[in-house]
Amino acid sequence: MKTTALMLLACLGGFAALPAAHSQGSGIKREMVQRADLSVPGREAIVARVEVSPGVMAGRHSHHGEEISYVIEGEGELLIDGEPARKLKAGDAFVIPAGKVHDARNTGSGPFKLVGVFVVEKDKPLAVPAAAPAK
Repeated sequence: MKTTALMLLACLGGFAALPAAHSQGSGIKREMVQRADLSVPGREAIVARVEVSPGVMAGRHSHHGEEISYVIEGEGELLIDGEPARKLKAGDAFVIPAGKVHDARNTGSGPFKLVGVFVVEKDKPLAVPAAAPAK
């Protein structure tokens, strides 16, 4: 469970796969709310709350399953590879398909708060870091 919690801290809403020690000073706060097995064999659901400070980027990553998130406060931008940037505000929701590389950033002047639900493969890392995009 401790390893899983560290992986969740390394990611979130949904968000960057950073070492847990680094994430404390990175402007991203993460809290695992619930983790449960699903009726689909080999899958689990993870629910997390995430808060991103103004100007902070989460970092490019992907997941071994879908991310379903709801914005509860603030403004941000979702950056999914191959798609136009999507502006987000409180009340918006989004779904990121399994394996799709993405990033997010707080574009507002206050905290950007999300609740994320991850429907992912059991026993795999929650987040997989992705390389910077080619220029």
